[in-house]
Amino acid sequence: MKISGSVALVTGANRGLGRHFARQLLERGAAKVYAAARRPELVDLAGVEAIRLDITDTAAVAAAAQAAPDVTLLVNNAGISTFQHLVTGDMDRIRLEMETHYFGTLNMIRAFAPALAANGGGAVLNVLSALSFGSYPGANAYAAAKAAEWSLTNGVRMELAGQRTMVSGLHLGSADTDMLAGFDLPKSDPADMVRIALDGVEADRLEILADRESVEAKAALSADPGERYPGTVPAGWAAA
Repeated sequence: MKISGSVALVTGANRGLGRHFARQLLERGAAKVYAAARRPELVDLAGVEAIRLDITDTAAVAAAAQAAPDVTLLVNNAGISTFQHLVTGDMDRIRLEMETHYFGTLNMIRAFAPALAANGGGAVLNVLSALSFGSYPGANAYAAAKAAEWSLTNGVRMELAGQRTMVSGLHLGSADTDMLAGFDLPKSDPADMVRIALDGVEADRLEILADRESVEAKAALSADPGERYPGTVPAGWAAA
């Protein structure tokens, strides 16, 4: 898909990866960029059209689709991480992860699919994670929601192929954004991750593994769970 001349909508565009997406889309010649955020007054990029949007609110999503009928590229970037354990974590916050990453993304795709079809097909880019492919202590709610969003991405790709809409998934590891601001670990430059993502969209790539962390996580899917998650077989039990 050619980004130059496209009309893009980016969710969660007021900061982090979303802000980089909006800026780089403009730099690549997008004719219009809708920068969607729950608080559009925080969108500080010149040249974008800020719109109010909470992707977990179906009425707000429908209003956004009505306000932006010319979209040809939908970037589903909005997300959260509540850092919850699945067994002992707060259930409401665990549900919020799924409501945001899975149902929120599905809300957006269902609402904008007719516009994409009417505008020639276009493309959808879902921002996923290396944790789509595996779990990590302290972020299991996030990993479960991203795994569900990955499956959603594969499913809607098949369903939208008939209307000539390309659906791509971006997987990346730890990026230097507000979400991970309090963690002392190696982080990638979010601008680099967005550049790789948009290069992938322009190359019509269905799955974009943006860094080594995501490449290794995808490759590890074929490993035995006992090898991938050492120490998870209870003492006295034999791994099957």
